[in-house]
Amino acid sequence: MARIAGVNIPTAKRAVIALTYITGIGNTSAKAICEAVNIDLTRRVNELSDAEVLAIREHIDANYMVEGDLRREVQMNIKRAMDLGSYRGLRHRRNLPVRGQRTHTNARTRK
Repeated sequence: MARIAGVNIPTAKRAVIALTYITGIGNTSAKAICEAVNIDLTRRVNELSDAEVLAIREHIDANYMVEGDLRREVQMNIKRAMDLGSYRGLRHRRNLPVRGQRTHTNARTRK
């Protein structure tokens, strides 16, 4: 298994699909990464050479915020909103839906 950004990438899948297993990389980012490193979109991870895996790893490290760093950034943004006392922060603090969803009959999982 190839290991990129601290995540074991499945080897049987295509490289574009396998990259989406990394938190912070979706379909569009995965395609952009493969095109930037000149990897064919149909190639599978087990067909990639060590140099290509290293190139992917370096490109992700240089250009993307992924995994733990991304999670930490999101948590810090939520904490900052709570400390500011904004409406969003208040909703987070009370464990209520943040983005305007109704709460009278729904939102059981968030409440």
